[in-house]
Amino acid sequence: MPLTIRPAVREDAALILRFITDLAIYEKAEHEVKTNVAGIETSLFGEGSTAHGLICELNGKPIGYAVYFFNYSTWLGKHGLYLEDLYVTPEQRGVGAGKALLRHLAKLAVARGCGRFEWSVLDWNTPAIEFYDSIGAKPQNEWIGYRLTGEALTSFAAG
Repeated sequence: MPLTIRPAVREDAALILRFITDLAIYEKAEHEVKTNVAGIETSLFGEGSTAHGLICELNGKPIGYAVYFFNYSTWLGKHGLYLEDLYVTPEQRGVGAGKALLRHLAKLAVARGCGRFEWSVLDWNTPAIEFYDSIGAKPQNEWIGYRLTGEALTSFAAG
């Protein structure tokens, strides 16, 4: 049986949480995972969710996942697709799962008329950077990402 990619469903919440945790361990940030199965069910599969998931299977066994959402470019006047997470289990890296997930998302972006397909990668993740370079993706060096979280977010919102 070849690689297959399917939309994630609510019953995949525990699997997705396991993949999220495995990815966080790889990225040396396991302590930053604050969600649980109920959180995944609500945020990814609840009414009004704007995020979507994919599960990649090899011979019917889940080996990876992707989570994405649509954003918007005012300059292009078009939506874009933003890849939040891409993960393939270490023992299955090299079988084409990552490329298959990216190609699936690229096709989705094209079909939806998106002007961009974007994601971020940690600057030390050389294998991922080399992989992204190999498919023709280009790093965006002119923008610096900013983030408000936790107490800083709460304090700023409160005024």
